[in-house]
Amino acid sequence: MRRLFPVIDPTAGPGPDPDGGDREWSLAELAQAYAYPAPDGPRGAWLRANMVSTLDGAAQHDGRSQPISSAADMRVFGTLRALADVVVAGAETVRQEGYRPARARAEFAEARRAAGQSPVPAVAVVSASLELDFSLPLFTSPLVPTLVLTGAAAPQDRVTAAEKAGARVVIAGDGTGVDPARAVRALAGLGHTRLLTEGGPRLLGQFVAAGVLDELCLTVSPMLTAGDAQRIAGGPPLTVPRRFALASLLEEEGFLFSRYRRD
Repeated sequence: MRRLFPVIDPTAGPGPDPDGGDREWSLAELAQAYAYPAPDGPRGAWLRANMVSTLDGAAQHDGRSQPISSAADMRVFGTLRALADVVVAGAETVRQEGYRPARARAEFAEARRAAGQSPVPAVAVVSASLELDFSLPLFTSPLVPTLVLTGAAAPQDRVTAAEKAGARVVIAGDGTGVDPARAVRALAGLGHTRLLTEGGPRLLGQFVAAGVLDELCLTVSPMLTAGDAQRIAGGPPLTVPRRFALASLLEEEGFLFSRYRRD
């Protein structure tokens, strides 16, 4: 990133000097700025979301986030993935964004080994119906097995198809759907304490409503789209808005990279 610099950062450790002029941050510096805290609380995991929104609140354009993103946003995106144990995504987002298995990156290999992590984060797909294409590389050829989070009442034939393709099915609900808090506990029970969700809006809304979201990394794109695109979080509104505290704010070419933590 050519012009990324800290604006507010009361919690992170040392990073590039904000008075030293604009320059590209190294991946190591980005990883330090976005390092996970030690998980606390009964869930034993830290759930971070990474989303992008335009100035007028659109989380997508033509059904995808890529048109409102940037090279700098993708650099942060890659860093957040490299820090995570598992990437959690809703089934519709997996379909629309064309999810593939996470790829190993040499720049983060040593740090992941030192942290006791697998070479790449697992991808966990949240789906009630399991209407997924299990012939895709996400399921047939990941470096680590893809997880499928579903409910106990999920169609058994689809569970069998997922397992036959090589996915690991994780039950995280008593009915057909997934309970967000139970999903977080289930992933923590598998040793995944650094959780990253990339949405979509429906899944993020469920995490927010359940009170299990610990951190939001939100890229504000300097674009206007109008239209009726989804916001970053959907679903029923909270009775009382939940307040988060600003942890850091970065900027490049008009894109703002904010990080908020539960207050």
